[in-house]
Amino acid sequence: MTTDIHTLVGAYALDAVDDIERAAFDRHLRECETCRAEVDELREATARLADTTWSVPPPRLRENVLAEVARTRQLAPSAPVVPRRGQQPGRWRLAVAAAVVVAAAGTGTTVYAVQDHRLDKERAVAEAARRNEARVRDILGAPDLVVRESNLTGSNGRVKVAESRSRTAGVIVLAADAPPTDGRVYQLWTVRPGGAPQSAGVLQPGQKAILQIVEGLPGASLVGVTQEPPGGSATPTAPMVADVKLA
Repeated sequence: MTTDIHTLVGAYALDAVDDIERAAFDRHLRECETCRAEVDELREATARLADTTWSVPPPRLRENVLAEVARTRQLAPSAPVVPRRGQQPGRWRLAVAAAVVVAAAGTGTTVYAVQDHRLDKERAVAEAARRNEARVRDILGAPDLVVRESNLTGSNGRVKVAESRSRTAGVIVLAADAPPTDGRVYQLWTVRPGGAPQSAGVLQPGQKAILQIVEGLPGASLVGVTQEPPGGSATPTAPMVADVKLA
């Protein structure tokens, strides 16, 4: 890692520094207002990694769902049901009651299956977020980490790019003071020598900060930011509102 203490901002924000570096940077923060602001911005962006955390459902979820279904009044049929000729009314009522029980049980099973599927998806998203956080810490803790930055045009925001050749990856942190106007969104780009710009991530409408892992970032010559229609564009819309030169 470079000896410039200012470049420890990213690693410090994610607790990816050793005890000596942390003590030195703690002293530096007391004197450097710019670094204090940058640490706050990085932590705000990093906190978005936990946006998809999930809660474990209560152990009796399935039983409670089935009990609620059993207590719920079933809708009346659209036309009266008449027993077949020769069928005893008592047996007919028993058959109807049995059908209602079967239908209620089936509905409960369907509700539980849908709920269980949703929880499986939430678990998968949460696990992906935990893997991303671990990857970010690994990249920012690399001994050959290099950090570069650029201001956003017309904004107090910044774009930081931290890359590590030993990790063959980098982290882009965008922290703007406000989202783009007119319903547009920020989009990240990487540019390689002789190649066309490649999208590195599109923010959602109203979103003003992101922390994005970019595998294979070393070798790119530039990281840029543009304002695009919701969903992003296939090619950058000029002008770029920020560009960080990597080579």
